[in-house]
Amino acid sequence: MPRYLSLVRIDENNAPAEGPSPELMQRMGELIEEITKAGVMLETAGLTPTSQGTRVHYEGGRISVTDGPFTESKEAIGGYAIMQCKDQAEAIEWAKRFLKVHDDFWTVTCEVREIAEG
Repeated sequence: MPRYLSLVRIDENNAPAEGPSPELMQRMGELIEEITKAGVMLETAGLTPTSQGTRVHYEGGRISVTDGPFTESKEAIGGYAIMQCKDQAEAIEWAKRFLKVHDDFWTVTCEVREIAEG
C-alpha cells in the first residue's frame, strides 16, 4: 500500500503567539487517534518555529548556511504526517479532516504527496 507525506504549512506571521488552543489540541488528538486506529497514521509531529531552524543551501558548488527566522517566507512547514493509504484520494480525505479541526482564524495548508519507493 502506498505511503503519503502530508506537509502542514502554516502562516507563522498570523498564527496565535500562544500556539494552538487546548480545544484545538484535543480535537487534533482525537483525530490522530482515529487515524492511527484505522491503520493509516505511521508518524506525525509538529515542528519548532522557523526562528529555531537552519537552512542549508547548495548552489554553484557552494554550501551556505542561514539561521532562522526566514523573513522572506510567509508560509512555513509547521508539521508533517506520514500515512499509509489505499490511494491519494484517501490521503486527501484525511488531510481535509485534519484541516477542519482548526479554528477559523488559522491559515493552514496540507500538501499531500506520495512517497516514491526505491
